[in-house]
Amino acid sequence: MTTVEDFERQATEVGRAARKRVPRSELGEWKAQPGREDPVAILQKQNAKRVQTLVPIRMARMAVSPFTFLRGAAAVMAYDLGSRPDTGLIVQLCGDAHLANFGLFGTPERNLVFDVNDFDETLPGPFEWDVKRLVASVAVAALVNGCSEQDAASAAETTARGYREGIEAMAQQDSLEIWYDRVDADQVLALIPKKKGRKLAEKTIASARKRTSLQALDKLTEPDADGIPRIKNQPPLLVPVAVPDEATVKSVLAEYRRTLPEHMRVLLNRYTLVDTAMKVVGVGSVGTRCFIALLMDRESGSPLFLQLKEADTSVLAPYQKASRYKQQGHRVVAGQRLMQAAGDIFLGWATGPEGVDYYWRQFRDMKGSADIENMTHRQLSNYGGLCGGVLARAHCRSGDPIAINTYLGGSDKFDKALRDFAMSYSDQSIADHQLLLAAIEDGQVEVAANPY
Repeated sequence: MTTVEDFERQATEVGRAARKRVPRSELGEWKAQPGREDPVAILQKQNAKRVQTLVPIRMARMAVSPFTFLRGAAAVMAYDLGSRPDTGLIVQLCGDAHLANFGLFGTPERNLVFDVNDFDETLPGPFEWDVKRLVASVAVAALVNGCSEQDAASAAETTARGYREGIEAMAQQDSLEIWYDRVDADQVLALIPKKKGRKLAEKTIASARKRTSLQALDKLTEPDADGIPRIKNQPPLLVPVAVPDEATVKSVLAEYRRTLPEHMRVLLNRYTLVDTAMKVVGVGSVGTRCFIALLMDRESGSPLFLQLKEADTSVLAPYQKASRYKQQGHRVVAGQRLMQAAGDIFLGWATGPEGVDYYWRQFRDMKGSADIENMTHRQLSNYGGLCGGVLARAHCRSGDPIAINTYLGGSDKFDKALRDFAMSYSDQSIADHQLLLAAIEDGQVEVAANPY
């Protein structure tokens, strides 16, 4: 019989073997390889499969700054990471773990928690890929916000330390404790000095509590001649669409319903579909097919907004094993459920007309985001450390915390290596952003005049 000590010894050996395969110091190395593909060409390949009228909005949003470029360039960074040796310590990856993909949202119990909140690119892969994307985003955000290179490096190092210390804490817990572990809004406030940013954080949390379907009803709809709420027409960012024939609607809803737990099917049956619209969201997601659906409670008339978002193959797929899920919406939902401490009760998936895969979730379910563009060095350091710790817990739900902890070690060697990577890759992102601006100037890339 295998004992607990046997498992721990085996996990420790796995972590040590990973160090031999890729020493921690090597994680800090970044230099573009000869023959590196043009990043703009990578983006254009993605654009070819997207709604063409929306592509100029995506490119305009990415052109705003090196940080918005990094946000939208998950495919570029996946290409870069895929060219390097990896530790082989596999976890469920977010796949796009930049700073803006963490935030507040409501749990099924209607509490506010802080966690990773975007899973379009989720796939199993080496843990360091998510950490590298996170620390790079911290460094780029710091530089864009006017911080010195020294401060940007310090913020990135603090972020990596937050991840390492998070893994160390998880390695001391049993599997059930890891599964139940979460960071609520009060814990977030406790990490913020009262004199430095507490009021802004309290305002963000209060705003998140108000971001519900009822608020969205007031902001996004107007009554028709019969007094029925209809989604406003605000092209090109919000455009009502005529639903296909009734049989198609029933078929898609039935498929989505089958992916929900049985008790949630009962709840969904209490609602009637009233209206749908295409809605532009995010930066990197712009151009994918994204809709919001307004449903109304048959008894009370209360609104429920759901979001249907196209799920394409993960940008990580060319560099890792193919997903076990053929339906890409299923891949996204499974990854989200595995990584998040508390999930959306309406998560599900279905295939729409023309064979497009979608995943479903609530829209504006008490969601709140940090104002990254206006953060100081200290705020970025604190926030990056928080995100690093949360990412560590998310990884430990699927990966081996003892093996990863053994690899990371108790010193700051990992932190400094990731700091060095962040600074080198921030230079790369800034250079890639300049290539996009040049392509726009040359007329190779079309951008929208008013992308927001």
